[in-house]
Amino acid sequence: MRHRPGSPRTTGCAFLLLFSVALAGSLAAQARRDVILATTTSTQDSGLLDSLVPRFERICRCRVKTIAVGTGQSLALGARGEADVVLVHAPSLEKRYVAEGLFRNRRLVMTNDFVLVGPAADPAGLRQATSLKDAFQRLGAGNTPFASRADSSGTNILELNQWKTAGLAPSGAWYLQVGQGMAATLRIASEKGAYTLTDRGTYLAVHQGLALEVLYQGAPQLLNIYHVMEVNAEVFPNVNHDGGRAFADFMVAPATQAFIRTFGTAKFGQPLFTPQAGKREEDLLQPAR
Repeated sequence: MRHRPGSPRTTGCAFLLLFSVALAGSLAAQARRDVILATTTSTQDSGLLDSLVPRFERICRCRVKTIAVGTGQSLALGARGEADVVLVHAPSLEKRYVAEGLFRNRRLVMTNDFVLVGPAADPAGLRQATSLKDAFQRLGAGNTPFASRADSSGTNILELNQWKTAGLAPSGAWYLQVGQGMAATLRIASEKGAYTLTDRGTYLAVHQGLALEVLYQGAPQLLNIYHVMEVNAEVFPNVNHDGGRAFADFMVAPATQAFIRTFGTAKFGQPLFTPQAGKREEDLLQPAR
């Protein structure tokens, strides 16, 4: 669990620098104290938050405390009122918490995708897989190690769903349950000659020096969708509701979305995320025509 240091507390937060005059009146908020952000490790490990959080802190003249853990843990923190806002990527779990009234104003922020990576020799034959189900069945044969985050993250939830779809319940010495974030899991997979499921952004950010290649990609089920949600102040009156809302507004603001559109291009030759604010999750899941 990592907490991000920042600047001293202040009282005011002017968003006129980011938003148009037409929107400023409705979106400006007062971040009167520190904003606690609970988020998945992929937003931290990819380097995105290292760029975005200081921008937000300069605008609001407040401090953001970032807790980067698995999505399940991030949602649990918010559901206990121990965070003001969450940025996560497990849609089915998110919807459950919203239905329970613990979070509000769930908004689409961005997407990237998941990929299966492993040793270049590809002993499980993922390059020949005809579907995602086939890929997991090849992995489930147990002939090669697989590193699972095993941390209730959005990545872990997707992985477990794919084992279930493949009709498998992985166990045994080949199934490595590492209980760590994405970057650490990638390093362990590289050291063990194992396969793993990763979001593309984190893989691109840390893959140099690792003996891992993308071996399966492109299945519709591998779309990785990020939402931002505010912790419900009616349930938790002590949360910094204004600060949480201000950060959520910042993530979907045009200037932030424009930054996300190109983030990573200079270093990796492609952006790590695709901005999606204002769109509907259902439309993203429709097959391409």
